[in-house]
Amino acid sequence: MSDYVAHSDLRRALGARVTQIRIATFNLENFDEPAPNVPHPSLDERIALMKPQITRLRADIACFQEVHGQERPGQPRDLLALKELLADTNLAGASLTSTKPADDAVFDMRNLVIATHLPVIKHQQLKNDLVNEPRYQRLTANPPDAAPVAIGIERPILHAQIDIDHAAPGRLLHVINVHLKSKIPSDIPGQLIGPRKDIWSSADSWAEGSFLSSMKRMSQALEVRRLIDQILDDDPDARIIVAGDFNAEPEEVPVLAICGNVEDTNNGELATRVLVPIEHTIPSEARYTLFHHGRGQMIDHMLVTRNLLAHYRGSEIHNEILHDDSIAFATDIKYPESDHAPVVATFDFD
Repeated sequence: MSDYVAHSDLRRALGARVTQIRIATFNLENFDEPAPNVPHPSLDERIALMKPQITRLRADIACFQEVHGQERPGQPRDLLALKELLADTNLAGASLTSTKPADDAVFDMRNLVIATHLPVIKHQQLKNDLVNEPRYQRLTANPPDAAPVAIGIERPILHAQIDIDHAAPGRLLHVINVHLKSKIPSDIPGQLIGPRKDIWSSADSWAEGSFLSSMKRMSQALEVRRLIDQILDDDPDARIIVAGDFNAEPEEVPVLAICGNVEDTNNGELATRVLVPIEHTIPSEARYTLFHHGRGQMIDHMLVTRNLLAHYRGSEIHNEILHDDSIAFATDIKYPESDHAPVVATFDFD
């Protein structure tokens, strides 16, 4: 047995009841084999630095974002780079529940993945299943839009039902893995200029591109909230965790929309449906998962239903080695590590 096997995996292998479970979320930042014209950092260089991060998580359930798929001749696209990253960790050989296109492979880019050795009873992905696709007539498009156009959502939501104790059937945990739209402005026809098409022709077109991105982000957040309420309608005692890259800080509307705080709804009868950010138990000076322009930002979250607080034992944010991601963008220097810090929480189901 590998030296990296977590205590809960050891107990499981010995047939003992699992009580302590560690759950993590980690945006791996475009985790892939490098393109031929951009050889550095290589996949080996990235794995050498990031594998210890995976080992340190000791996660029984890990929610990953930005996991790219790889292709081999005659084989369907697969999560080969991720499998190599997880090798020789406690998640080696874990089931990988991933978002996927209709052809049953995985997406080429930015898959959501839930890795676990625990039984995944059911899973689904949602993309405009509970929220209609937004439509909007762009003001600065060139040529102009003749009518409102679809504002497409790039990434689905991934929902898995995991049996956290096979010795007690029905002890399900709903894990919802998300990657909400970034704050980078969405493209508007005819408004990006320059040799690299990265210069906005006007301030109002940049503002409208930012508005479109916020529309996408909120559409995803609304779909997550509707999924939560759908689960709670079916089972008021359901235990739900929403984890991932929200591209929004705690006080921003996408996070608040998913939490559903009574202070926002003014409805005390909805108190049992509130989701709680576990990051609140981490000291404020250490509460960040991204470092941008010299300031720490908390944009990766884990939100839990209140019934899980009875089992919650603490959280960690592994942000000691974060680089300032704005420097990487400014210089085109890509660091081997991710520009996000992982978040891990411990629950004890005694």
